[in-house]
Amino acid sequence: LRDALAVAYADEPFVQLLPEGFLPQTSSVYGTNAAQVQVVLDERAGRVIAICALDNLGKGAAGQALQNANLMLGFPETLGLTSNGVAP
Repeated sequence: LRDALAVAYADEPFVQLLPEGFLPQTSSVYGTNAAQVQVVLDERAGRVIAICALDNLGKGAAGQALQNANLMLGFPETLGLTSNGVAP
C-alpha cells in the first residue's frame, strides 16, 4: 500500500507521504498548499487507516483554484503556491 502511494505521489509537488511512524501535523502545512499523508494497515481489523493534514485556506478553494488555473494556462503547477508556511 505504502509503495503504491509513494509511486502515485512521487511527482506531486504538494503531496508529502510521511515516513512510517510520523503523523500529519496541521502546524506543518499551515499557510501552504501542501498536504501531508499517512497510511497504516490495521491487519487485525482488516482496515486501512488514512490520515491527511492540510490548510483548508491554502490547499482549499483558493490554492486549488490557482493550481488548476496554472495547469489550464500552461504555467508550472507550483507558480504562486510555494511557501514555507507560517508555523515555526
